[in-house]
Amino acid sequence: MDSPQILQFVDDAVCAKTGKHLNNLQRKIIAGILNRKKYTDVAETYGYSSQHVKKASHELLQMLSEVFGEPVRKSNLESVLERHINLNISGNKIGNKSKQNIIGIGYINSCPESSTPTPDESQPKTPDLQEESKNQTNIETIDKLRQFGLSDEQIAEALDIPLDRVKQVDFEE
Repeated sequence: MDSPQILQFVDDAVCAKTGKHLNNLQRKIIAGILNRKKYTDVAETYGYSSQHVKKASHELLQMLSEVFGEPVRKSNLESVLERHINLNISGNKIGNKSKQNIIGIGYINSCPESSTPTPDESQPKTPDLQEESKNQTNIETIDKLRQFGLSDEQIAEALDIPLDRVKQVDFEE
């Protein structure tokens, strides 16, 4: 699973629990941790003070501990996320909610609005790129779910899309 998918998973989990999305600094901190960067490197790369990044990281890890129901530290973030992503693929649930819509491997959409980062430094995408990206994600997701042994009917139900759309993926490739 690549970084954008992981960040989407975390954003959806946070939104399901708190009703708020990750801001850009929180996304950068998570990406930095997963890429084994030091907080000072994250701060320098994105123009923040080291103290600000450390404080935001501490608050973020506390929030993630509450969201995932277990202690989350810089040293175990990757394993916590991997475990919860795998739970969501096999059990299709997060927190006390069940039967969420999977948008990508490990993606769940349990927030009413789109899960774009809260304003900080985000750059808008054009609608055509968003649609193309969504279609590519669905194709990759369907392929991945087939690799896990799910039938087209199970995939259609999990992704909440028509069965004929799932069957079309063979023809699009």
